[in-house]
Amino acid sequence: MDAGKLELGIIFLIQTGVGILGNSSLLCLYNFSLLTGYKWRPTDVILSQLVLANSLVLFSKGIPQTMAAFGLKNFLNSAGCKVVFYYYRVGTGVSFSNICLLNGFQAIMLNPSICRRMEHKIRSPKFIGFCCSLCWVLQLLINSCVPILVNRSLNSENFTVKKSHGYCSWIMPEKFSSLYTVIYFSPGFVTLGFMIWASGSMVIFLHKHKQRVQYIHSNSLSKPRRSYEARATYTILILTSSFFTFNSIYTILTVWMTLVANPGQWMVNSSVLVASCFPTFSPFLLIVNDSRVFKFCFACRAR
Repeated sequence: MDAGKLELGIIFLIQTGVGILGNSSLLCLYNFSLLTGYKWRPTDVILSQLVLANSLVLFSKGIPQTMAAFGLKNFLNSAGCKVVFYYYRVGTGVSFSNICLLNGFQAIMLNPSICRRMEHKIRSPKFIGFCCSLCWVLQLLINSCVPILVNRSLNSENFTVKKSHGYCSWIMPEKFSSLYTVIYFSPGFVTLGFMIWASGSMVIFLHKHKQRVQYIHSNSLSKPRRSYEARATYTILILTSSFFTFNSIYTILTVWMTLVANPGQWMVNSSVLVASCFPTFSPFLLIVNDSRVFKFCFACRAR
């Protein structure tokens, strides 16, 4: 193994290991809150599904790519490749859907006039759980064509478009590559439009709220404190902006690899690194902005 592959394997290993550790810790926190009801928040249901989807992405993408970077080839058979790629697509789609759901939920929480009928429903764990389950079902159906395209690493030249990821390949006739790109990314663009609208609504509401608070406290000695809703909204906006950034870069690389006949291996490795960035760093963003984590740590120290 040359030094370049060794360094790449170490980078993949660190990124995947750190991401799995962060997501596992956060998943335990949310499940503890959901099961015990201790300082439960309505967003915990959505965030727990987001963390679960991110973990699925790291397990199905990060681990196989790490093994391939360390020099292991063809360690998955055809069925294994289909399962790995299928769950990766599902995990990515569910992560996207839950970010969108989180934005819509918080926008209605801040400004119930957006949808009066949803004002009380979104506070129900059963309703939120139904929405999260619907995200999983839709992604399982949308990505049902992925196992047909994915196969074990191929040596034949029977297909005009063949992308190798080191351990698996996906194949497609060239005349269908553009159509597949449009079909696969169209739902994402529609969801992205809704996400931008919800985020814009939250930004406008927070701006108006900040102006009102500053006016009220202009003649007061006490400093205004952020409400829980404001802090949660800022966290969601940061989470959304980071997701949008990484997803945009990954989408550009994926479209390029789909349309270009022979993309270089450096582009494949770059797309994997970018695809794993959000699942790796998002749990630590949530941990830093969740006061329950620090309270739990102080309670453990006190004991």
